[in-house]
Formats: sequence, C-alpha cells, structure tokens
Amino acid sequence: MILIYISQLQILFIKNLTFIVINQKMLLHLTKIVKLRCFILKTTGEILRESREKKGMLLRHLSATLEIDTAILSKIERGERKATREQINKLAEILEIDKEYLMIQFLSERILYELRNEDLGIKALKVAENAIKYGGIKNK
Repeated sequence: MILIYISQLQILFIKNLTFIVINQKMLLHLTKIVKLRCFILKTTGEILRESREKKGMLLRHLSATLEIDTAILSKIERGERKATREQINKLAEILEIDKEYLMIQFLSERILYELRNEDLGIKALKVAENAIKYGGIKNK
C-alpha cells in the first residue's frame, strides 16, 4: 500500500500538482522520498547542468567562480570526470541545490562506480550498510 501511495505522490509531484496529506511530518518525509525518486535516473553532471542552465549561468562563469578550468567543469557535467566533494559542496551552494540531495547523488555514483561490475556488489552493499549502521568496521 505504501509503495502505491509513494508512486502516486511521485506522479503528482512530477506534474507539480498539489496534494493533501493529513500528517504534515509524513508529507515532508514523503516529499523527500519523492524528490529522490524523481531524480534517480539523472547523473550528478546532468543535475548540475540543468541547474546551471535554469539559473542562466554560462559554463565559463561557473567555472571561474569555482576556480577551475571550463573544460574540467564541462567534463564533470558530461560525466567524463568526477567532481570532488569540495566542488560538490560549492556547486550546491552556488546553484542553490539542496546540499544533502546533491551529496547523496554524488556518493551513490562513487559507490556505483566501484561496484558496477561486481557479481557480489549488492551483497557487499548490504554488509557495508550494516557496518555503517552498527559501527562494525573500524579504520586503524
């Protein structure tokens, strides 16, 4: 039932329609889920390019603000180069993108890059998730 409800909210959110949920905390929680699901198929670079274009910023102006070469930013937007964590934080601020959302997207792509060709990737992710939740692995 919840999955169907989230799917319906996702459709409503995409079409920018308004909807009423009795519990406002639930509304906020579901809105975050819906936003993440709406953008799940976009890469970090695509999100950055769309946000930059919506703000009417030229690639050269944004790269100058970041103090990086225009070619590097272009490659980041095309997915040919990975941004650094610091660049992601600056881009979120400059382009007014939710930092948490953009960082989750950035980190998920890093994980995907490492595990994409691994037969046991999903199982490894589950083990890593438990380690994160319960503090199972310590760095020395």
